[in-house]
Amino acid sequence: MNNLIHKGDSFTWINGTGSDVVAGQIVPVGNILAVASVDIADGASGTVRTRCAVKAPKVSAAVIAQGESVNWDVSAGAFDDNAATPATGDVSGAAAFAMEAGANTETEIDVVLTGVPGTVA
Repeated sequence: MNNLIHKGDSFTWINGTGSDVVAGQIVPVGNILAVASVDIADGASGTVRTRCAVKAPKVSAAVIAQGESVNWDVSAGAFDDNAATPATGDVSGAAAFAMEAGANTETEIDVVLTGVPGTVA
């Protein structure tokens, strides 16, 4: 996992998503956000981290201010600005915030996964 900026806390997570997860991928765990430390096959368990900082995918059209809370868009597999209307399964609220500003057309952003429960749509 080469997108980790600050390691945070780790715990074991059982992947029940129906798909394999690759190291560095953001995963909702209930109403918190975590990042996979290792590849985790569907149905298997592996280490994930929260309360950490990572470089993560960003919705290219989103304009995000430094310090803004960001939404995890499950269908896009990317962070969106907090003005976006969450769809089913998206995680919004205090679960993550932007460490830097993200302009239109940028596809990655540094975020902090707070470990604080967000809201799942």
